[in-house]
Amino acid sequence: MVFFLMRVTGDPITAAMGGRLTPAQLAERISAAGYDRPLPVQYVEYLGGLLTGDFGTTLSDNRPVTEVLATYGAATLELVLFSVIVALVVGVPLGMVAARFRDRWPDAVLRIAAILFYATPVFFAGLLLKLVFGIWLGWFPTNGRVQINHQLELDRLQAPTGIYFLDALRSGNLAAFGDVLEHAVLPAVALGLLTGGVFLRLVRTNMIGTLGREFVEAGRSRGVSEVRLTTRHAFRPALIPIITVMGLQIAMMMGGAVLTETTFEWKGLGFQLAEYLTARDFVAVQGIVVLLAVIVAVTNFLVDIVAVLIDPRVRY
Repeated sequence: MVFFLMRVTGDPITAAMGGRLTPAQLAERISAAGYDRPLPVQYVEYLGGLLTGDFGTTLSDNRPVTEVLATYGAATLELVLFSVIVALVVGVPLGMVAARFRDRWPDAVLRIAAILFYATPVFFAGLLLKLVFGIWLGWFPTNGRVQINHQLELDRLQAPTGIYFLDALRSGNLAAFGDVLEHAVLPAVALGLLTGGVFLRLVRTNMIGTLGREFVEAGRSRGVSEVRLTTRHAFRPALIPIITVMGLQIAMMMGGAVLTETTFEWKGLGFQLAEYLTARDFVAVQGIVVLLAVIVAVTNFLVDIVAVLIDPRVRY
């Protein structure tokens, strides 16, 4: 769909060079790039390149798409990892608390909070966080991944991963590590709260169903504490549907990272995707979309494996 819909608006060479080249020069460049051939032919050739690991070369900056994916994919992965931590810390414990105090004031407050987390657009949440905690209070940086001096040091490492908190740990530079964490706080909270709201409501709903099961009532009749019933006896049976949806939500964070990275100038795949869309760089956009699709598919597969490990009944 991306392949065909982007070409409905015309070829990128005309969009980029129109008005600066003569019609003959434009036609020559379009023919050299192959954009004058039928779309099905172009599509089959593109798929053939994917099968051999050739994602093509970007039109706007003449870089191999695989290089773009490797360079900026690490930044997006780092942001998603931090955001998952925020989502789990917010969603799982608070969901258990809401289930434990069902239909009482803590449950009501947490349900409202979950709706606000989920309903607030991530870019709006990001702007609020930047305004309050970055500008008014001055607690955290408002853009970028790390200060430039630390970035240069981390980039000089032998075989850097591109995931700055790992590279900072490898280098033993605690100042750079702390700087990476400070820069990650606001974008991770902005993206993590969105998913954390989903986790909170999901955990609450499944925990309420599990807390009403016979084995929980039996434990309660034997004098097992409510905290132990909630955290040990009721939580694990409720994990299967929770993990399934959590896996999907974590995979979809890659899409939410587009707005988050643009808001905080976090130069990952989302930030670059916005840049390439503006430049109408078909090849780069297609490569990034393919990678995101693969990540979603692989995540779904891993979620199924984890579900089997937690509950052997799934095998049957």
